[in-house]
Amino acid sequence: MSKRIVVIGGGAAGMMAAICAAEQGGAVTLLEPNERLGKKLNITGKGRCNVTNNADLETLLANTPRNGKFLYSAFSRFDGRDAMAFFQGLGVPLKTERGNRVFPVSDRAFDISGALERRLKALKVVLVRDRALSLELADGAVRGVLGERRAYPAEAVILATGGVSYPATGSTGDGHRMAAEAGHTVTPLQGSLVPLQGVLEKGGPCVRLQGLSLRNIGLTVFENQKKIYTDFGELLFTHFGVSGPLVLSASAHMRHFDKKTYRLEIDLKPALDEQTLDRRLLSDFEKHANSDFRNALDDLLPQKLIPAVVEGSGIPPHQKVHEITREQRRELLHLLKHFSVVISAPCPVSDAIVTSGGVKVGEINPTTMESKLVKGLYFAGELIDVDAYTGGFNLQIAWATGRTAGIAAAQQEL
Repeated sequence: MSKRIVVIGGGAAGMMAAICAAEQGGAVTLLEPNERLGKKLNITGKGRCNVTNNADLETLLANTPRNGKFLYSAFSRFDGRDAMAFFQGLGVPLKTERGNRVFPVSDRAFDISGALERRLKALKVVLVRDRALSLELADGAVRGVLGERRAYPAEAVILATGGVSYPATGSTGDGHRMAAEAGHTVTPLQGSLVPLQGVLEKGGPCVRLQGLSLRNIGLTVFENQKKIYTDFGELLFTHFGVSGPLVLSASAHMRHFDKKTYRLEIDLKPALDEQTLDRRLLSDFEKHANSDFRNALDDLLPQKLIPAVVEGSGIPPHQKVHEITREQRRELLHLLKHFSVVISAPCPVSDAIVTSGGVKVGEINPTTMESKLVKGLYFAGELIDVDAYTGGFNLQIAWATGRTAGIAAAQQEL
């Protein structure tokens, strides 16, 4: 008789776990309360699905700042290139873009979830629309799952319910609760890859810049005035602070708001060093010599940004350009290369792309994803206390841990 395996959660990690367990001969039941499988998967990458990163083991670990070493075994057996081969084997053509980000050629996330669903069907995985309420345990081992509709006896259970980000997709924290009830430690949950709340260091609240998107800028993160991260890309000002790809990546490095201070420095002109930018300013000032200062920056900056820069520079807006002193110009130059936003807090975890925190990795066997506390209980995906930067790395964690848990659960001796 085939080993009965219940997978709780039909997201990326859960579907991969169910597929791999079934491929090993397990009799797999997949519990998912949502109408559709992969609800969160289908909105990743703005609906395009950044399915993985075309990366080897070392690159994957380098981009997983939280408990990356725990994933060494899972990544060494299934890295980004293995994930690409897996999906191409399911009939999904892929392409690699900037930063080695991998997307379906179609730019449709549904092609990824659809391919997984077809594979589940082909392997005769039983999909049940039910919400798991609790694990059934006896003698230090898992015996099944109690759902809202009925009980599901099992010799192995894989918890893959996701974190608590995007709660509308079903990430309700049920998995963390069930893990805690089974005796596991759940580390504090907070958002990672999350927008940030803050104010301009010079120039007031960010709401005045709401909707302004800055491309090709440099961003540096300071923690207690120490530089901890720098990157280039796109940033968006919002009514509460800042968002956009650069900010989401930066937020993964900002983990101690309870005891440390954070500031972002934006280099508005990263392609120009200070001397070159100074020459550019002198050229613009010569052109607008008889204009008010506030009207002299149109060629250099987006219209919406000019009032904040004028205010931050300390130069009176109506001062004539030909009256601006060298010292005033140096202040302006510094501001353009170090436009600062003081960060007060991350946005709520419900606004985050991924959850930081989760089931403590020290209580999970890294080579099998099995609980060290409860025999036959496995973990996969965002539920575990691991998270990575943007670029397909978090989905790669889901694929690798799901695969590891699925294979191990099916092969485990009863």
